[in-house]
Parts: sequence; C-alpha cells; structure tokens
Amino acid sequence: MSDEEKWGIAHVHASFNNTIITITDLTGAETIAKSSGGTVVKQNRDESSPYAAMQMAETVAEEVKAAGIDGVHVRVRGPGGNQQQNPGPGAQATIRALARAGLEIGRIEDVTPIPHDGTRAPKGSGF
Repeated sequence: MSDEEKWGIAHVHASFNNTIITITDLTGAETIAKSSGGTVVKQNRDESSPYAAMQMAETVAEEVKAAGIDGVHVRVRGPGGNQQQNPGPGAQATIRALARAGLEIGRIEDVTPIPHDGTRAPKGSGF
C-alpha cells in the first residue's frame, strides 16, 4: 500500500423520493461507483429511507475500496431549485455508513442549487 492516500468525491443527492450516491475521482469527471435507492429496496416508498441509504453506501464503499480509494469528500445535495432546500432522510445515513465502512470522510459540503430569483414557486408551497 502506498503512503499517499487516494481521495474521491461522494456526490449524495438526497430528495424525499430517492437517494442517489455517485462516487467520482477528485476532478469529478470519472465515475467509480454509483447506486440509487431502487437498486436496494423493492417498494418505491422506501427508496429514500435511511435503511436504503445505508445499504447503498456499503455496496458503493466496497467498490471504491477495490478501486484503491481510501477517503472521500462528501457533497450533499437536496432537491433545490424552487423545491425544498434541505436534503432528505438518506443524507445523514449515507455519510454515517460510508464512515462505518472504513472510508475516511474529508470535507462535507452542501451543494444544493439555490436560485437567485429563478422561476415562480408552485402554488401549493406555503411561502
């Protein structure tokens, strides 16, 4: 094993309907591993659950370790835009499971897209 650690970026898109984990190299250009809620659970309503996020993180962590990456910087993204700004229930579970699987966690960053006055919000939102 080399004395230089290899790092990647874990892009976690956590909405209230699904959680998607993509792990790339530091440039973000090459995808090393990816997984979404639908690959782990049968019911659609469970895709965003913390359980599904933990299962996904474990499988992704194994693939990433096999590729020789020791640590990841986490970029968490909620739905954003004119939808909800805060990430779904799978976000925290994903980070915890990645750490538990033996990956070192570097920076945790929120990359939810925030409009600087974009389109008009949908009728039903209470803003």
